[in-house]
Amino acid sequence: MEPRLEQYLAEQQLSEQTLKVVPLTGDASDRRYFRVLLKDAKPVVLALHAGPIDYAAMPFVAVAKLLSEVPVPVPAILHHSDPLGVIGLEDLGDVTLQAHLGAATATEHDALYRQAVDFIARMQERGEALRSDAYPPYRIAFDVEKLTWELEFFVKHYLLAYKGAAPTETERAALREEWSAIVDELAAERRVLCHRDYHSRNLMLHGDSLYIIDFQDARMGPDTYDLASLLRDAYVDLNPQQVDGLIAIFLAHKSGDRHPADEFRRRFDLMALQRNLKALGTFGYMTTSRNNTVYIQYIPRTLAYVKANLAKYRRFARLQGLLDPWL
Repeated sequence: MEPRLEQYLAEQQLSEQTLKVVPLTGDASDRRYFRVLLKDAKPVVLALHAGPIDYAAMPFVAVAKLLSEVPVPVPAILHHSDPLGVIGLEDLGDVTLQAHLGAATATEHDALYRQAVDFIARMQERGEALRSDAYPPYRIAFDVEKLTWELEFFVKHYLLAYKGAAPTETERAALREEWSAIVDELAAERRVLCHRDYHSRNLMLHGDSLYIIDFQDARMGPDTYDLASLLRDAYVDLNPQQVDGLIAIFLAHKSGDRHPADEFRRRFDLMALQRNLKALGTFGYMTTSRNNTVYIQYIPRTLAYVKANLAKYRRFARLQGLLDPWL
């Protein structure tokens, strides 16, 4: 067993209760996760960080508190150790929304996605009421700088590194002009509380409810951001009728605001385009820089989203012409 985990279990008086410690599949961060099976008690998950932590200053801790006040379901934090770099969490099991969909009936599928959309609407509405600089998400946003960085990340890690594209300086300048037009519009929208990575792998099915995980990077952004993340998810297929229906459900939650359906859909598609391009950059980065080829399988679906949105709007004709040779 990892020595820090062994010491942590001893400090939490869990050593004698421990039956087994099982490594879990981690995320793309430097954290590692372990399930601790206990005698006569529910298992717990230990998040092992690369080194010591400052628990009180961690965005994860502050955002967990914020989301619990919304409220939306998040894993409970049970205990922690700053010097050992360990946080003990409620064990939500292993079933993500992505994993469950293969076994779900159509009725279950629809109910889970309605719940996921309900959570977005709740985070946006209550997030505004809870607004305070004491919480990290209210101090950072998807601004021009961040959104532009994400699109340049796509250029660097997908076009150049993964696809081997060699755009001329004229083509690079044209891309920057297209990015500027997209980013300026998105950054100018009214900002709401966003999870930032709200998709089927970050929603766990536990009991009768979905639980939200991996929320530490929450920030302010367009009201379409989390919805685009969920409905244009690289990891699952949703048919057009499902997408249309879930957008309608979201807009029904926001009936107090003025959201013409066609205008909202245009904004949704713009946000989805930016987010899917960033996702391609991530997949390229994980493949070429991290030697992790598991993400290659998700590129075709994400590319299909991008191509559909480029073809849908006349304003993207130039961008479509630039990208087509490389996509």
